[in-house]
Amino acid sequence: MLMTSADYRESLRAYRPRVFVNGNAVASVADEPLLAPGINAVGTAYDLAHEAGHRTVMTARQGTSGKTVNRMLHIDETSSDLLQKLEAVRLACRISGCAQRYLAHDALNGLFQATRRTDQAHATDYSQRFLNYLHAVQDRDLTLGIAMTDAKGDRSRRPGGQANPDVYVHIKERRPDGIVIRGTKAIVTGAPYMHEFLVMPCRTHVPEDADFAVCCAVPVDAPGVTIVARPAGRPGEAAAKFSARYGQSTGVVLFDDVFVPHDRVFLAGEVEEGGFLTTSYATHHRHSCIGARAGFGDLLIGAGALMTEANGLDADAHGHIRDAMVELITITEGFYACGVASSVYCVQDPAGSVMPDAVFSNIGKLLLATRIYDMHRLAHYVSGGLIVALPGPDEDHNPMTQASLAAVLGGRADIPMAQRIEVSRFIEDLTISHQAGWYSVISLHGGGSPEAMKREVWRNYPVMEKVELVESLLDRGVLAGGGRPSRQPGRCCATGCEPPGLAGPQARSQDRVVVADEGRA
Repeated sequence: MLMTSADYRESLRAYRPRVFVNGNAVASVADEPLLAPGINAVGTAYDLAHEAGHRTVMTARQGTSGKTVNRMLHIDETSSDLLQKLEAVRLACRISGCAQRYLAHDALNGLFQATRRTDQAHATDYSQRFLNYLHAVQDRDLTLGIAMTDAKGDRSRRPGGQANPDVYVHIKERRPDGIVIRGTKAIVTGAPYMHEFLVMPCRTHVPEDADFAVCCAVPVDAPGVTIVARPAGRPGEAAAKFSARYGQSTGVVLFDDVFVPHDRVFLAGEVEEGGFLTTSYATHHRHSCIGARAGFGDLLIGAGALMTEANGLDADAHGHIRDAMVELITITEGFYACGVASSVYCVQDPAGSVMPDAVFSNIGKLLLATRIYDMHRLAHYVSGGLIVALPGPDEDHNPMTQASLAAVLGGRADIPMAQRIEVSRFIEDLTISHQAGWYSVISLHGGGSPEAMKREVWRNYPVMEKVELVESLLDRGVLAGGGRPSRQPGRCCATGCEPPGLAGPQARSQDRVVVADEGRA
Protein backbone atom coordinates (compact mmCIF):
# COMPACT_ATOMS: atom_id res chain seq x y z
CA MET A 1 0.00 0.00 0.00
CA LEU A 2 1.33 3.42 -0.96
CA MET A 3 -0.03 6.00 1.47
CA THR A 4 -0.85 9.63 0.72
CA SER A 5 0.10 12.45 3.08
CA ALA A 6 -3.44 12.35 4.46
CA ASP A 7 -3.12 8.59 5.06
CA TYR A 8 0.23 9.17 6.75
CA ARG A 9 -1.17 11.82 9.08
CA GLU A 10 -4.09 9.58 9.95
CA SER A 11 -1.80 6.59 10.54
CA LEU A 12 -0.04 8.54 13.30
CA ARG A 13 -3.24 8.38 15.33
CA ALA A 14 -2.73 4.65 15.83
CA TYR A 15 0.35 5.43 17.96
CA ARG A 16 0.53 6.93 21.44
CA PRO A 17 4.14 8.05 21.89
CA ARG A 18 5.25 9.88 25.01
CA VAL A 19 6.26 13.24 23.52
CA PHE A 20 7.17 16.59 25.06
CA VAL A 21 7.54 19.81 23.04
CA ASN A 22 8.47 23.12 24.65
CA GLY A 23 8.02 21.55 28.07
CA ASN A 24 4.47 20.36 27.43
CA ALA A 25 3.13 16.86 26.84
CA VAL A 26 1.67 16.29 23.37
CA ALA A 27 -1.70 14.57 23.46
CA SER A 28 -1.93 13.88 19.71
CA VAL A 29 1.06 14.20 17.41
CA ALA A 30 -1.18 14.34 14.33
CA ASP A 31 -3.08 17.33 15.73
CA GLU A 32 -0.24 19.26 17.38
CA PRO A 33 0.25 22.65 15.60
CA LEU A 34 3.90 22.82 16.67
CA LEU A 35 4.61 19.61 14.74
CA ALA A 36 2.43 20.26 11.68
CA PRO A 37 5.23 21.64 9.44
CA GLY A 38 7.25 18.45 10.02
CA ILE A 39 4.31 16.23 9.17
CA ASN A 40 3.71 18.32 6.05
CA ALA A 41 7.34 17.92 5.00
CA VAL A 42 7.33 14.15 5.37
CA GLY A 43 4.01 14.08 3.53
CA THR A 44 5.61 15.40 0.33
CA ALA A 45 7.39 12.08 -0.27
CA TYR A 46 4.06 10.29 0.10
CA ASP A 47 2.08 12.51 -2.27
CA LEU A 48 4.75 12.72 -4.96
CA ALA A 49 4.60 8.92 -5.31
CA HIS A 50 0.99 9.29 -6.51
CA GLU A 51 1.65 11.97 -9.11
CA ALA A 52 1.85 10.53 -12.61
CA GLY A 53 4.71 12.81 -13.62
CA HIS A 54 6.87 11.75 -10.68
CA ARG A 55 5.89 8.11 -10.17
CA THR A 56 8.94 6.70 -11.95
CA VAL A 57 11.27 8.64 -9.68
CA MET A 58 9.30 8.28 -6.44
CA THR A 59 8.52 4.54 -6.61
CA ALA A 60 10.51 1.40 -7.40
CA ARG A 61 10.11 -2.34 -7.73
CA GLN A 62 11.60 -4.09 -4.73
CA GLY A 63 13.65 -7.01 -6.05
CA THR A 64 13.23 -9.20 -2.95
CA SER A 65 9.43 -9.03 -3.05
CA GLY A 66 8.49 -7.94 -6.56
CA LYS A 67 6.24 -5.22 -5.12
CA THR A 68 6.12 -1.53 -5.95
CA VAL A 69 7.31 0.51 -2.97
CA ASN A 70 8.04 4.13 -2.15
CA ARG A 71 11.52 5.10 -3.31
CA MET A 72 12.36 6.18 0.25
CA LEU A 73 12.10 2.54 1.39
CA HIS A 74 13.71 0.83 -1.60
CA ILE A 75 16.93 -1.22 -1.62
CA ASP A 76 19.07 0.06 -4.48
CA GLU A 77 20.09 -2.63 -6.98
CA THR A 78 21.55 -0.61 -9.86
CA SER A 79 23.24 2.66 -10.70
CA SER A 80 19.91 3.83 -12.10
CA ASP A 81 18.30 3.23 -8.71
CA LEU A 82 20.86 5.52 -7.09
CA LEU A 83 20.30 8.22 -9.69
CA GLN A 84 16.53 7.99 -9.24
CA LYS A 85 16.88 8.15 -5.46
CA LEU A 86 19.12 11.20 -5.72
CA GLU A 87 16.57 12.92 -7.94
CA ALA A 88 13.68 11.84 -5.69
CA VAL A 89 15.34 13.40 -2.64
CA ARG A 90 16.07 16.61 -4.54
CA LEU A 91 12.48 16.76 -5.78
CA ALA A 92 10.97 16.30 -2.33
CA CYS A 93 13.37 18.76 -0.68
CA ARG A 94 12.87 21.51 -3.25
CA ILE A 95 9.26 21.50 -2.04
CA SER A 96 9.74 20.91 1.67
CA GLY A 97 13.27 22.13 2.43
CA CYS A 98 14.05 18.77 4.05
CA ALA A 99 11.75 15.82 3.39
CA GLN A 100 13.37 13.77 6.20
CA ARG A 101 12.04 10.42 5.03
CA TYR A 102 15.13 9.65 2.97
CA LEU A 103 17.03 8.80 6.16
CA ALA A 104 14.99 5.58 6.31
CA HIS A 105 16.21 4.65 2.83
CA ASP A 106 19.82 5.14 3.87
CA ALA A 107 19.53 3.07 7.04
CA LEU A 108 17.63 0.25 5.34
CA ASN A 109 20.26 0.00 2.61
CA GLY A 110 23.07 -0.06 5.17
CA LEU A 111 21.30 -2.76 7.16
CA PHE A 112 20.63 -4.84 4.06
CA GLN A 113 24.39 -5.03 3.54
CA ALA A 114 25.44 -5.32 7.18
CA THR A 115 23.06 -8.12 8.18
CA ARG A 116 24.17 -10.29 5.27
CA ARG A 117 27.81 -9.71 6.21
CA THR A 118 27.11 -10.53 9.86
CA ASP A 119 25.37 -13.79 8.96
CA GLN A 120 28.33 -14.89 6.89
CA ALA A 121 30.80 -14.10 9.66
CA HIS A 122 28.84 -15.39 12.66
CA ALA A 123 26.23 -17.83 11.29
CA THR A 124 23.40 -15.60 12.58
CA ASP A 125 19.97 -15.14 11.01
CA TYR A 126 19.93 -11.35 11.06
CA SER A 127 19.48 -10.96 7.31
CA GLN A 128 16.25 -12.97 7.25
CA ARG A 129 14.95 -11.08 10.27
CA PHE A 130 15.75 -7.84 8.55
CA LEU A 131 14.21 -8.91 5.25
CA ASN A 132 10.96 -9.80 7.02
CA TYR A 133 11.00 -6.42 8.73
CA LEU A 134 11.85 -4.58 5.50
CA HIS A 135 8.91 -6.11 3.65
CA ALA A 136 6.55 -5.29 6.52
CA VAL A 137 7.71 -1.65 6.52
CA GLN A 138 7.35 -1.42 2.74
CA ASP A 139 3.90 -3.05 2.75
CA ARG A 140 2.67 -0.57 5.39
CA ASP A 141 4.61 2.34 3.82
CA LEU A 142 5.96 3.43 7.19
CA THR A 143 8.24 6.34 8.03
CA LEU A 144 11.25 5.40 10.17
CA GLY A 145 13.24 7.61 12.51
CA ILE A 146 16.97 6.90 12.58
CA ALA A 147 18.07 6.84 16.21
CA MET A 148 21.80 6.89 15.60
CA THR A 149 23.50 9.82 17.34
CA ASP A 150 24.18 8.96 20.97
CA ALA A 151 24.49 11.67 23.62
CA LYS A 152 28.17 10.53 23.90
CA GLY A 153 29.04 12.24 27.19
CA ASP A 154 32.78 12.80 27.58
CA ARG A 155 34.13 12.55 24.03
CA SER A 156 37.59 11.62 25.28
CA ARG A 157 36.24 8.32 26.64
CA ARG A 158 34.89 5.27 24.89
CA PRO A 159 31.31 4.21 25.67
CA GLY A 160 32.39 1.67 28.27
CA GLY A 161 34.47 4.30 30.06
CA GLN A 162 31.67 6.82 30.57
CA ALA A 163 30.67 7.77 34.10
CA ASN A 164 27.06 7.37 33.00
CA PRO A 165 26.66 4.48 30.54
CA ASP A 166 23.25 5.80 29.51
CA VAL A 167 24.83 8.49 27.33
CA TYR A 168 25.07 5.66 24.79
CA VAL A 169 22.30 3.21 23.97
CA HIS A 170 23.37 -0.27 25.04
CA ILE A 171 22.07 -3.73 25.78
CA LYS A 172 21.24 -3.85 29.46
CA GLU A 173 19.89 -7.40 29.52
CA ARG A 174 19.76 -10.39 27.21
CA ARG A 175 16.69 -12.59 27.50
CA PRO A 176 15.71 -15.82 25.76
CA ASP A 177 13.07 -13.93 23.77
CA GLY A 178 14.92 -10.67 23.13
CA ILE A 179 17.02 -7.87 24.59
CA VAL A 180 16.46 -4.89 26.87
CA ILE A 181 18.07 -1.63 25.76
CA ARG A 182 18.78 1.52 27.70
CA GLY A 183 20.38 4.88 26.90
CA THR A 184 19.98 8.10 24.95
CA LYS A 185 19.92 9.07 21.29
CA ALA A 186 20.45 12.82 21.24
CA ILE A 187 19.55 13.88 17.69
CA VAL A 188 16.72 12.02 15.98
CA THR A 189 15.26 13.67 12.89
CA GLY A 190 11.47 13.92 12.94
CA ALA A 191 11.31 11.89 16.14
CA PRO A 192 7.75 12.77 17.28
CA TYR A 193 6.02 11.92 13.99
CA MET A 194 7.79 8.69 13.04
CA HIS A 195 6.14 5.26 13.13
CA GLU A 196 9.21 3.40 14.36
CA PHE A 197 12.83 4.01 15.33
CA LEU A 198 15.75 2.13 13.87
CA VAL A 199 18.28 2.16 16.70
CA MET A 200 21.80 2.04 15.24
CA PRO A 201 25.39 2.43 16.49
CA CYS A 202 26.90 5.83 15.69
CA ARG A 203 30.57 4.83 15.88
CA THR A 204 33.00 1.95 15.85
CA HIS A 205 33.32 -0.15 19.00
CA VAL A 206 35.92 -2.41 20.56
CA PRO A 207 35.10 -5.91 21.86
CA GLU A 208 35.00 -4.62 25.44
CA ASP A 209 32.09 -2.37 24.43
CA ALA A 210 30.15 -5.05 22.57
CA ASP A 211 26.87 -4.23 24.33
CA PHE A 212 26.93 -0.80 22.67
CA ALA A 213 27.04 -2.34 19.17
CA VAL A 214 23.30 -2.81 18.91
CA CYS A 215 20.80 -2.31 16.11
CA CYS A 216 17.08 -2.93 16.45
CA ALA A 217 13.62 -1.64 15.51
CA VAL A 218 11.44 -0.04 18.18
CA PRO A 219 7.91 1.41 17.78
CA VAL A 220 7.78 5.07 18.79
CA ASP A 221 5.25 4.27 21.51
CA ALA A 222 7.03 1.23 22.96
CA PRO A 223 6.96 1.17 26.78
CA GLY A 224 9.99 3.00 28.13
CA VAL A 225 10.45 5.38 25.15
CA THR A 226 10.30 9.15 25.81
CA ILE A 227 10.74 11.81 23.12
CA VAL A 228 11.77 15.35 24.07
CA ALA A 229 11.54 17.46 20.92
CA ARG A 230 11.64 20.94 19.47
CA PRO A 231 8.88 22.41 17.28
CA ALA A 232 9.06 21.75 13.56
CA GLY A 233 9.85 24.92 11.62
CA ARG A 234 8.22 28.18 12.67
CA PRO A 235 4.54 27.28 13.00
CA GLY A 236 2.16 30.18 13.45
CA GLU A 237 4.70 32.92 12.63
CA ALA A 238 3.37 35.35 10.04
CA ALA A 239 6.86 36.19 8.78
CA ALA A 240 7.71 32.53 8.16
CA LYS A 241 6.73 32.38 4.51
CA PHE A 242 8.19 28.89 4.13
CA SER A 243 8.86 27.29 7.51
CA ALA A 244 5.39 27.95 8.89
CA ARG A 245 4.29 25.28 6.41
CA TYR A 246 7.36 23.04 6.17
CA GLY A 247 9.94 22.28 8.82
CA GLN A 248 11.65 19.59 10.81
CA SER A 249 11.51 18.63 14.44
CA THR A 250 14.45 16.93 16.09
CA GLY A 251 14.25 15.06 19.35
CA VAL A 252 16.19 13.52 22.16
CA VAL A 253 14.93 9.96 22.57
CA LEU A 254 15.33 8.26 25.94
CA PHE A 255 15.21 4.46 26.09
CA ASP A 256 14.42 3.39 29.64
CA ASP A 257 14.69 -0.41 29.79
CA VAL A 258 12.91 -0.98 26.48
CA PHE A 259 12.28 -4.61 25.57
CA VAL A 260 12.95 -5.60 21.94
CA PRO A 261 11.96 -9.10 20.71
CA HIS A 262 14.55 -11.08 18.75
CA ASP A 263 12.76 -10.69 15.41
CA ARG A 264 13.42 -6.94 15.65
CA VAL A 265 17.09 -7.23 16.61
CA PHE A 266 19.57 -6.93 13.72
CA LEU A 267 22.86 -6.57 15.60
CA ALA A 268 23.65 -7.46 19.19
CA GLY A 269 27.33 -7.18 20.01
CA GLU A 270 29.04 -7.87 16.67
CA VAL A 271 31.45 -4.94 16.86
CA GLU A 272 33.21 -5.32 13.52
CA GLU A 273 29.95 -5.52 11.60
CA GLY A 274 28.61 -2.64 13.67
CA GLY A 275 31.49 -0.55 12.40
CA PHE A 276 30.72 -1.61 8.84
CA LEU A 277 27.05 -0.64 9.32
CA THR A 278 28.09 2.79 10.57
CA THR A 279 30.28 3.41 7.52
CA SER A 280 27.78 1.94 5.06
CA TYR A 281 24.97 4.09 6.39
CA ALA A 282 27.25 7.13 6.24
CA THR A 283 27.99 6.61 2.54
CA HIS A 284 24.33 6.12 1.64
CA HIS A 285 23.25 9.05 3.77
CA ARG A 286 25.85 11.48 2.47
CA HIS A 287 24.76 10.56 -1.04
CA SER A 288 21.18 11.42 -0.09
CA CYS A 289 22.21 14.65 1.65
CA ILE A 290 23.63 15.83 -1.67
CA GLY A 291 20.17 15.57 -3.23
CA ALA A 292 18.54 17.21 -0.20
CA ARG A 293 20.75 20.29 -0.21
CA ALA A 294 20.51 20.57 -3.99
CA GLY A 295 16.75 20.90 -3.46
CA PHE A 296 17.44 23.63 -0.90
CA GLY A 297 19.76 25.27 -3.43
CA ASP A 298 16.93 25.26 -5.97
CA LEU A 299 14.87 27.33 -3.53
CA LEU A 300 17.68 29.87 -3.05
CA ILE A 301 18.35 30.14 -6.79
CA GLY A 302 14.69 30.70 -7.58
CA ALA A 303 14.20 33.18 -4.74
CA GLY A 304 17.37 35.07 -5.68
CA ALA A 305 16.23 35.42 -9.29
CA LEU A 306 12.78 36.62 -8.19
CA MET A 307 14.25 39.15 -5.78
CA THR A 308 16.63 40.47 -8.42
CA GLU A 309 13.67 40.98 -10.72
CA ALA A 310 11.55 42.63 -8.01
CA ASN A 311 14.42 45.02 -7.25
CA GLY A 312 14.33 46.20 -10.85
CA LEU A 313 17.66 44.70 -11.82
CA ASP A 314 18.63 42.58 -14.81
CA ALA A 315 21.34 39.95 -14.28
CA ASP A 316 22.31 40.23 -17.96
CA ALA A 317 22.97 43.94 -17.55
CA HIS A 318 24.49 43.84 -14.07
CA GLY A 319 27.56 41.60 -14.11
CA HIS A 320 28.01 41.48 -10.33
CA ILE A 321 24.48 40.09 -9.90
CA ARG A 322 25.01 37.59 -12.72
CA ASP A 323 28.32 36.46 -11.20
CA ALA A 324 26.74 35.91 -7.79
CA MET A 325 23.89 33.91 -9.31
CA VAL A 326 26.31 31.82 -11.38
CA GLU A 327 28.37 31.11 -8.26
CA LEU A 328 25.23 29.99 -6.40
CA ILE A 329 24.32 27.73 -9.33
CA THR A 330 27.88 26.38 -9.52
CA ILE A 331 27.94 25.46 -5.84
CA THR A 332 24.57 23.71 -6.01
CA GLU A 333 25.14 21.82 -9.23
CA GLY A 334 28.78 21.17 -8.33
CA PHE A 335 28.05 19.10 -5.27
CA TYR A 336 25.04 17.55 -7.00
CA ALA A 337 27.36 16.41 -9.79
CA CYS A 338 29.34 14.54 -7.15
CA GLY A 339 26.13 12.70 -6.29
CA VAL A 340 25.62 11.79 -9.94
CA ALA A 341 29.23 10.58 -10.22
CA SER A 342 28.82 8.58 -7.02
CA SER A 343 25.77 6.90 -8.55
CA VAL A 344 27.46 6.14 -11.86
CA TYR A 345 30.59 4.74 -10.22
CA CYS A 346 28.70 2.71 -7.63
CA VAL A 347 30.06 -0.55 -6.22
CA GLN A 348 28.17 -3.85 -6.19
CA ASP A 349 27.82 -5.21 -2.66
CA PRO A 350 27.93 -8.97 -1.95
CA ALA A 351 24.42 -8.67 -0.49
CA GLY A 352 23.10 -7.87 -3.98
CA SER A 353 22.62 -4.14 -3.56
CA VAL A 354 24.80 -1.25 -4.69
CA MET A 355 26.85 1.22 -2.67
CA PRO A 356 27.42 4.79 -3.90
CA ASP A 357 31.06 5.54 -4.61
CA ALA A 358 32.50 6.59 -1.25
CA VAL A 359 34.91 9.23 -2.57
CA PHE A 360 32.35 11.16 -4.60
CA SER A 361 29.68 10.83 -1.87
CA ASN A 362 32.00 12.25 0.76
CA ILE A 363 33.37 15.01 -1.49
CA GLY A 364 29.83 16.08 -2.39
CA LYS A 365 28.75 16.12 1.24
CA LEU A 366 31.91 17.97 2.26
CA LEU A 367 31.27 20.63 -0.39
CA LEU A 368 27.69 21.25 0.66
CA ALA A 369 28.59 21.19 4.36
CA THR A 370 31.26 23.84 4.02
CA ARG A 371 29.63 25.99 1.34
CA ILE A 372 26.13 26.26 2.77
CA TYR A 373 27.21 29.56 4.31
CA ASP A 374 28.39 30.80 0.92
CA MET A 375 24.99 29.86 -0.49
CA HIS A 376 23.35 32.07 2.12
CA ARG A 377 25.82 34.89 1.46
CA LEU A 378 25.13 34.83 -2.26
CA ALA A 379 21.37 34.83 -1.72
CA HIS A 380 21.86 37.88 0.52
CA TYR A 381 24.04 39.60 -2.06
CA VAL A 382 21.57 39.35 -4.93
CA SER A 383 18.60 40.20 -2.69
CA GLY A 384 19.80 43.44 -1.09
CA GLY A 385 19.27 44.67 2.44
CA LEU A 386 15.48 44.69 2.40
CA ILE A 387 15.39 41.15 3.77
CA VAL A 388 16.56 42.45 7.17
CA ALA A 389 15.03 45.93 7.01
CA LEU A 390 11.39 45.02 6.45
CA PRO A 391 8.88 46.06 9.11
CA GLY A 392 7.10 43.22 10.88
CA PRO A 393 4.32 41.41 9.03
CA ASP A 394 1.64 43.03 11.19
CA GLU A 395 2.37 46.31 9.40
CA ASP A 396 1.12 44.78 6.16
CA HIS A 397 -2.43 45.28 7.46
CA ASN A 398 -1.97 48.38 9.59
CA PRO A 399 -4.21 51.14 8.12
CA MET A 400 -2.02 53.82 9.74
CA THR A 401 1.13 52.75 7.84
CA GLN A 402 0.11 50.45 5.00
CA ALA A 403 -0.31 53.09 2.32
CA SER A 404 2.92 54.88 3.16
CA LEU A 405 4.96 51.68 3.14
CA ALA A 406 3.39 50.52 -0.11
CA ALA A 407 4.44 53.78 -1.76
CA VAL A 408 8.12 53.48 -0.85
CA LEU A 409 8.87 49.75 -0.55
CA GLY A 410 8.03 48.81 -4.10
CA GLY A 411 10.63 48.06 -6.76
CA ARG A 412 9.65 47.66 -10.40
CA ALA A 413 6.39 49.37 -11.26
CA ASP A 414 4.94 46.19 -12.79
CA ILE A 415 5.68 44.06 -9.70
CA PRO A 416 3.39 44.71 -6.73
CA MET A 417 5.02 45.79 -3.50
CA ALA A 418 3.36 42.89 -1.70
CA GLN A 419 5.10 40.42 -4.00
CA ARG A 420 8.52 41.99 -3.38
CA ILE A 421 7.93 41.85 0.37
CA GLU A 422 6.75 38.25 0.19
CA VAL A 423 9.91 37.14 -1.64
CA SER A 424 12.03 39.13 0.83
CA ARG A 425 10.46 37.34 3.78
CA PHE A 426 10.88 34.01 2.01
CA ILE A 427 14.64 34.60 1.72
CA GLU A 428 14.76 35.91 5.28
CA ASP A 429 13.07 32.72 6.45
CA LEU A 430 15.51 30.47 4.55
CA THR A 431 18.75 32.33 5.31
CA ILE A 432 18.69 34.55 8.42
CA SER A 433 15.94 33.31 10.74
CA HIS A 434 16.63 30.88 13.58
CA GLN A 435 15.26 28.22 11.25
CA ALA A 436 17.89 29.22 8.68
CA GLY A 437 20.64 28.79 11.25
CA TRP A 438 19.27 25.35 11.93
CA TYR A 439 19.47 24.48 8.21
CA SER A 440 23.11 25.56 8.25
CA VAL A 441 24.00 23.39 11.23
CA ILE A 442 22.33 20.25 9.86
CA SER A 443 24.13 20.88 6.56
CA LEU A 444 27.46 21.18 8.35
CA HIS A 445 27.14 18.32 10.83
CA GLY A 446 24.28 16.15 9.54
CA GLY A 447 25.66 12.85 8.29
CA GLY A 448 28.89 13.43 10.20
CA SER A 449 31.21 16.37 10.65
CA PRO A 450 33.48 17.62 7.84
CA GLU A 451 36.37 15.85 9.57
CA ALA A 452 34.58 12.53 9.10
CA MET A 453 34.12 13.20 5.38
CA LYS A 454 37.78 14.20 4.98
CA ARG A 455 38.93 10.98 6.60
CA GLU A 456 36.67 8.90 4.36
CA VAL A 457 37.94 10.67 1.23
CA TRP A 458 41.53 10.06 2.31
CA ARG A 459 40.83 6.46 3.28
CA ASN A 460 39.23 5.61 -0.07
CA TYR A 461 41.04 7.78 -2.59
CA PRO A 462 43.83 5.99 -4.57
CA VAL A 463 46.59 8.47 -3.76
CA MET A 464 49.33 5.87 -4.30
CA GLU A 465 48.16 5.32 -7.86
CA LYS A 466 48.82 8.99 -8.52
CA VAL A 467 52.22 8.75 -6.85
CA GLU A 468 53.18 5.79 -9.01
CA LEU A 469 51.92 7.63 -12.11
CA VAL A 470 54.18 10.61 -11.49
CA GLU A 471 57.12 8.43 -10.53
CA SER A 472 56.76 6.46 -13.74
CA LEU A 473 56.75 9.69 -15.72
CA LEU A 474 59.86 10.80 -13.89
CA ASP A 475 61.44 7.39 -14.52
CA ARG A 476 62.11 6.93 -10.82
CA GLY A 477 60.10 3.84 -10.04
CA VAL A 478 59.14 2.85 -6.51
CA LEU A 479 61.33 2.41 -3.50
CA ALA A 480 64.03 -0.24 -3.47
CA GLY A 481 62.49 -3.50 -2.39
CA GLY A 482 59.56 -3.32 -4.77
CA GLY A 483 56.95 -1.36 -2.89
CA ARG A 484 56.06 1.86 -1.17
CA PRO A 485 54.14 1.70 2.12
CA SER A 486 50.85 3.55 2.17
CA ARG A 487 49.43 5.30 5.19
CA GLN A 488 45.92 5.06 3.78
CA PRO A 489 43.74 2.42 5.45
CA GLY A 490 42.77 -0.28 3.03
CA ARG A 491 45.58 0.46 0.56
CA CYS A 492 48.26 -1.79 2.00
CA CYS A 493 46.39 -3.30 4.97
CA ALA A 494 43.20 -2.80 6.93
CA THR A 495 44.41 0.21 8.89
CA GLY A 496 47.32 1.67 6.91
CA CYS A 497 50.85 1.97 8.20
CA GLU A 498 51.08 3.59 11.60
CA PRO A 499 52.92 6.90 11.96
CA PRO A 500 55.73 7.12 14.53
CA GLY A 501 54.40 6.89 18.06
CA LEU A 502 54.22 9.84 20.39
CA ALA A 503 56.14 9.91 23.62
CA GLY A 504 54.34 9.90 26.93
CA PRO A 505 50.72 9.20 27.87
CA GLN A 506 49.35 10.80 24.69
CA ALA A 507 50.68 7.87 22.66
CA ARG A 508 47.60 5.75 23.34
CA SER A 509 44.53 6.97 21.50
CA GLN A 510 41.41 6.86 23.62
CA ASP A 511 39.03 7.20 20.76
CA ARG A 512 38.75 6.31 17.12
CA VAL A 513 37.24 8.97 14.92
CA VAL A 514 33.52 8.68 14.32
CA VAL A 515 32.98 8.12 10.62
CA ALA A 516 29.23 8.53 10.58
CA ASP A 517 26.57 10.34 12.48
CA GLU A 518 23.15 11.57 11.61
CA GLY A 519 24.10 14.74 13.45
CA ARG A 520 26.52 15.98 16.04
CA ALA A 521 25.45 16.36 19.64
